Amino acid sequence: MEKKTFVTLEQLKEIDKTYPTPYHLYDEKGIRENAKRLYDAFSWNKGFKEYFAVKATPNPFIINILKECGCGVDCSSLTELMMAEKLGFRDDGIMFSSNDTPAEEFVLAKKLGAQINLDDFTHIDFMNEVADGLPETMCLRFNPGGEFKISTTIMDNPGDAKYGLTKEQLIEGYKKLKELGVKKFGLHAFLASNTVTNEYYPTLAKIMFETAVEVKEKTGVEISFINLSGGVGIPYRPDQEPNDIKVIGEGVRKVFEEVLVPAGLGDVAIYTELGRFMLGPYGCLVTKAIHEKHIHKEYIGLDACAVNLMRPAMYGAYHHITVMGKENEPCDHKYDITGSLCENNDKFAVDRMLPKIDIGDFIVIHDTGAHGFAMGYNYNGKLKSAELLLQEDGSVKMIRRAETPADYFATFDFCDILK
Repeated sequence: MEKKTFVTLEQLKEIDKTYPTPYHLYDEKGIRENAKRLYDAFSWNKGFKEYFAVKATPNPFIINILKECGCGVDCSSLTELMMAEKLGFRDDGIMFSSNDTPAEEFVLAKKLGAQINLDDFTHIDFMNEVADGLPETMCLRFNPGGEFKISTTIMDNPGDAKYGLTKEQLIEGYKKLKELGVKKFGLHAFLASNTVTNEYYPTLAKIMFETAVEVKEKTGVEISFINLSGGVGIPYRPDQEPNDIKVIGEGVRKVFEEVLVPAGLGDVAIYTELGRFMLGPYGCLVTKAIHEKHIHKEYIGLDACAVNLMRPAMYGAYHHITVMGKENEPCDHKYDITGSLCENNDKFAVDRMLPKIDIGDFIVIHDTGAHGFAMGYNYNGKLKSAELLLQEDGSVKMIRRAETPADYFATFDFCDILK
C-alpha cells in the first residue's frame, strides 16, 4: 500500500507564509468521513456510541468535530474532565476510565454525571467514601489475566497489565455495587493495543459477552453496556493492510447474536473508546530539513525533535516519511532522520531509504494524529509546536498556538528566586 499525504507541497508552501514549521496538521475531512464509517459499521446496535479517547489528541477543536459526528469522550484525568465540561459534555456523553485515581477526579466525574469505570475492587469503597456515595450507573474494568491470543498469535499479556479486576473480583464487585444502590451496570476491557487485524474486536467481544452472561447468572446483574475500549490500530507501515471497520462491526454483530441474544441480553449497548483509529492517519507532523551531517552515517537534522513526536524515541515506533515534491524519485539514499535533543534516540528514522534530501525540503511524518502532540514534553527546554487544522474547504486554521519561552517560564518566579 502506498502512503499518501492529505496535504500537497503547494499547500505547505502557502501555510509556510503564516505558520513556521514544525507543526502538527490535521485533516478535518478525513476525520469526519472516518467517524461516519465507524457509526455505519455498528449501526446494527441501537445503543452504539464511540467515546473518543481524549488522551490521544486532547485538542478541543478536534474533539468538537467528533462531538458533531455523534461521539462522546473517554476521559482519564481531572483536566480531561474539565475540558469535556467546557465543551458541553455531560452524563452519558462522558466515560471516565482512570487508574490509581485521586479523590477529586471521582468527585468531578460524579458531578458531571459521567459513566465511571472503576479499575480496582478497592475503588468501590474509596469512591463511595470520597464522592459521598455512588451514582446510579457504574462500570467495572475486567482483566482476565494470562495471555490474550487470536488463534495462535499472542497479541498481548493482560497478566502483566496493572489494569482491571480479576473474574472473581468482578463477580463480587457487581454484587457490592448492587448492594450500594447502583441501578445500571457496564463492563469494560482493554486487552491489546494497536492491533491491525479485523479479528481483535470480535475476539474481545466474545470474551466480554460470555463474561456478561456469567455475571447475570451469578449475581442477577444485567449489564446495560459493554465497552470494547480501544486497541483497533492503524497501518503505520506501507506494507500493512488497514483494518476494515465494516468487517469488524459485522464480526462483533455475529458474536452478539450468538452469545448475548440467547441469554436475554439483546438490548446491551456497545461502546468503543477509539483514539488511534479515529485520529492517527488524519494527522501528520510537518517539519523541514535544516542540517545534514556526514560522519560514520548520513544524518538529516530536522527542525522537529522527539518533543514533537515521542513514539519513535520511546518505542522505536515506525512512522512513514515523505519528502514532499520527491514522491516519485528513487529512494536511493540511506539516512538517520534526527532531531536536536541531547539524546541519541532522538531519531524519527534509522537507516531509512529515502530520496535525496536537500536543506529546506518539507518533510511530512505520517500518522501522528493520535499520541503525537499529546505525548510532547519540554526536555532540553524545547517548546511544543502549533497544531493546525486543514478544514474541509481547504483553508487552514490554527487550533493551538506554539509554546513560547514565556510559557516555559510561567511556572517560575525569578523575582522570588533572585531575592
